[in-house]
Amino acid sequence: MTTDRTTTDHCAELLLDNQACFALHSTSLMMTKVYKPLLQALGLTYPQYLAMMVLWEKDGLTVGEISTRLLTDPGSLTPLLKRLEVEGVLSRTRSREDERVVIVELTAKGRALQEQARSVPPCILGASGFSLERLQNLQSELQALRGHLQESLI
Repeated sequence: MTTDRTTTDHCAELLLDNQACFALHSTSLMMTKVYKPLLQALGLTYPQYLAMMVLWEKDGLTVGEISTRLLTDPGSLTPLLKRLEVEGVLSRTRSREDERVVIVELTAKGRALQEQARSVPPCILGASGFSLERLQNLQSELQALRGHLQESLI
């Protein structure tokens, strides 16, 4: 026999819908779902798109610099960059000064992909249902939250 485990004595601070972490997590999942078909048209996954945006901003970075910018581990970034290299959108070369350092540069195909990607942000803005100003304000708030969380880890 099973019993209903719900209780009328809710602990408000433990309700799922009262958690900022769940709001962020579930919103991130929805955002990624909205991005998926847009990025498929470009031949990119969401993590690949993030890496490409870093390189479109500044080409010729090391794997370490890209991973720092993306707040990720260099080891998890390497397979992603290898796939992008196979696709012909970037090249990876070892530094002449230090063989342990890998420099990542866009190819002509990777630079051309940037122009195609310009259609993505307006689609995301439209899907958000927010004005540009409201979305920018939310982004600023999230960046501030991220900064405070990073500082709490030090």
